[in-house]
Amino acid sequence: MRQVAVIGLGQFGTNLARVLTELHCEVLAIDSSEARVADLRDDVHRVLIGDARDMEVLQSVVSSSIDEAVVSLGESMEASILCTLHLSQIGVKRIRTKAVNEDHALILKAVGAHDLIFPEKETAERTARRIAYPTLLDYFPFAEDYRIMELRLPSKLAGVKLGDSSIRSSFNLLLLATKSASTGQFRFMPGADDLLTEDDILIVLGQEVDLARFSVIE
Repeated sequence: MRQVAVIGLGQFGTNLARVLTELHCEVLAIDSSEARVADLRDDVHRVLIGDARDMEVLQSVVSSSIDEAVVSLGESMEASILCTLHLSQIGVKRIRTKAVNEDHALILKAVGAHDLIFPEKETAERTARRIAYPTLLDYFPFAEDYRIMELRLPSKLAGVKLGDSSIRSSFNLLLLATKSASTGQFRFMPGADDLLTEDDILIVLGQEVDLARFSVIE
């Protein structure tokens, strides 16, 4: 079981702690607010009241043996910088910190953050893609401008063999798998003779411009 410390229990931190627990992580949650701690007490493995800016407080509850820590201290740039620095000094293997802006992010990197979180920016990008690409269900950044996307099968391709679908020839997309919308069952690396059905969700790899062209097919 992965051990994760979530420091800062605003809306993002609280939801993160709950979801991590649902995903079978052992969660230690810390916040200076008694009310926020009380609200989460029954939902995670351990939750404590503490000032994340205080090195002694962090050392007393967080050790270098945990798998990673997430710092989500809202708009308090000073607190998130100090907390990230202290976690780095403790020797936490991976530190993810919520950043307010790019300048804040540069400082966080300098004091020990391995990954930066921009929740509003990431949510905006995901929402924009869902609006721009009507058949989009989910997406994953890959490399450069390549993406892996989950797309609903365009209705015109239902009943068509993969080899006749033009997914590869016209859109330069690689179909990695299909997933049944009704059962969730996967079919990996489908062949040219496999039939596409209206129940299929397509998991495809390609450049975003090609995925965008494909996503607007009805």
